[in-house]
Amino acid sequence: MALRTIRTDKDPILRKKSRQVTKFDDRLKILIEDMYETMDKAEGVGLAAPQVGILKRVIVVDNREDIRMALINPEITEKDGSEVAYEACLSIPERQGTVERATHIELSYIDENFEEKTMEASDFFARILQHEIDHLDGVLYSDRAIEMYTIKDKEVSEE
Repeated sequence: MALRTIRTDKDPILRKKSRQVTKFDDRLKILIEDMYETMDKAEGVGLAAPQVGILKRVIVVDNREDIRMALINPEITEKDGSEVAYEACLSIPERQGTVERATHIELSYIDENFEEKTMEASDFFARILQHEIDHLDGVLYSDRAIEMYTIKDKEVSEE
C-alpha cells in the first residue's frame, strides 16, 4: 500500500467527470488499498479516486462507526428527504460549508470483490456517499454549499 497525494480545489482534475471502471484486476485492488490508507492518514470519512488524481468511478468510505467499504461505479437510483448540515472535504482544506442533501438514498455499485450490489443509506452515511459520488462527476461540495466558512484554529468564521 502507498499514500497518495490528495489533490486540492485548484487542481483541474477535480472538475472532470470520471470514467466507468471496466477492468477489474489487481491494479484496481491496489488503488482501493491506497485510497483507504490515504483517507485514514488524512482522517477523512471518504475519498474519491479523482482526489488522488485517478479519473475512475471509485470511492472509499468509513462512517467511523460500523461501515467501511469501497464502491466501484456507484450510482444513486433513489433519493428522498432533505437536511442541511456541515460538510468539509480533504480537497478543500481549512474550509467547511452547509449543504442540503437527501437523508435517504438507494444505490447500485460493484464491491471490492467485484460483485454487483444494491444498498440503502440514511443520514450521515447517505451524506458521505452523496459527497463522494459528486466528486466522480466533477462536483465539489462548495458548488452546492449554502454558506462557506473558513476554519481558523478550530473557530469558524463566516465568509
